[in-house]
Amino acid sequence: MDLYAFPPIATVLDVAYTVLMGLAGLLEPLIGATSAAAAIVAITLLVRAALIPTAVSMARGEQTRARLAPRMRDLQRRHRDEPERLQRELMKLYADEGTSPLAGCLPMLVQAPVVGVIYALFILPTVNGHDNALLHETLAGVPLGTSFAGEVAQGTLGWPTAAVFLVLVLVIAAVAEATRRVFRPAGAGAPPAPATPGTTPGMPTASPGLMRALGFLPYLTAVIALFVPLAAGLYLATTVVWTLGQRMLLRRRFPLPVPPAAAA
Repeated sequence: MDLYAFPPIATVLDVAYTVLMGLAGLLEPLIGATSAAAAIVAITLLVRAALIPTAVSMARGEQTRARLAPRMRDLQRRHRDEPERLQRELMKLYADEGTSPLAGCLPMLVQAPVVGVIYALFILPTVNGHDNALLHETLAGVPLGTSFAGEVAQGTLGWPTAAVFLVLVLVIAAVAEATRRVFRPAGAGAPPAPATPGTTPGMPTASPGLMRALGFLPYLTAVIALFVPLAAGLYLATTVVWTLGQRMLLRRRFPLPVPPAAAA
């Protein structure tokens, strides 16, 4: 069964197609052939702007969790031999403070369908039974449905395509490095990391080596951009740039407590 032909999904894709083509049509008199690419950037910015309240809530939660870090470590010392009791006490602490170790998941959950729709719109020859004109749209002469990995696999990779993807990946990697430097953990004074599946919230379960490896996770987006259509890569690049700027602004508005060692 073709998932994209399933009526509810086909309808969502058709609506997204109409919106994107309409926006590209409005922008075409101003910027010409890159109007579809600009429309993707505009849609990305609209999605991110709609998520600003969630980002503010996340920043407040991060500040709260940092403030609670000493109490969390105290609970870990007192109940280190009682994992179930520790779990309950930590979750009670989160609930009493109105925060959650999983508060940062919502933006990712919201954006996943958007990326999926953009991905689908630039790989499908037809959308809800009609031809997909978006496949003819380009950025710097490269079709927005082109993927770097696909071109390499087919042996058709040319310099224009390689150059466009190189710029895209360099932008994402530069933002990833800036994010890693600006938001690196503050050492002993940093709050415990949010829980991951199979771990206890607030407990230090990762070794230093693993933590260093996790610090390079932002670069994963650059790798993903090589395997998705150029349109989806453009969405990812716009998203990471927005996210870095937003986090820097919100960190100023909701600063984390200064660790005692740093303060001294």
